[in-house]
Amino acid sequence: MPESQHQQRQQRLKDKVEARIESAQLERGILIVFTGNGKGKTTAAFGTVTRAIGHGLKAAVVQFIKGGWDNGERALLEPLGVPFHVMATGFTWDTQNRDYDTQACLQTWQQAIPLLSDPSIDLVVLDELTYMVSYGYLPLEEVLLRLTQRPEHQTVIITGRGCHRDLLELADTVTEMRPVKHAFDAGIKAQKGIDW
Repeated sequence: MPESQHQQRQQRLKDKVEARIESAQLERGILIVFTGNGKGKTTAAFGTVTRAIGHGLKAAVVQFIKGGWDNGERALLEPLGVPFHVMATGFTWDTQNRDYDTQACLQTWQQAIPLLSDPSIDLVVLDELTYMVSYGYLPLEEVLLRLTQRPEHQTVIITGRGCHRDLLELADTVTEMRPVKHAFDAGIKAQKGIDW
């Protein structure tokens, strides 16, 4: 392609991008959902937390399901002032006790509620929340209420597979992670610092 054609094409692209930027003038917090069967939902959420902290924002994390296992993100972010509230039961397939898991979920949710009403917190991550709703541990209506009543500037990230359609509808940004290939399927063990 001749240089002049390349420059014309790039100028058209630049004009389109600048027009979109100009038309996006609202300033408010957003609801982001990272869902799907692929790897990287929690990793994407923690990347955003790291970015927020790097820009001087205040963030908090509520983790459902993952329990007390070693967490590299927590080891990095907690000393930087990011509070973590973690459901202590671990994976629900380990406990296999619906009542116990429901109580643990509700206790953890009680720790999320003040965060979702605190105007000093810019970003709240609700990691693996989708499972709590789909398993019936946490009423969808309660989650929707807290999300719609949060401070206007506050951004919330929800992660997990099988996100409920009402949460998807409420969200401003939804990314679905799709698995193409995964090392674990080839028998490669999950690696500390890479996979967890």
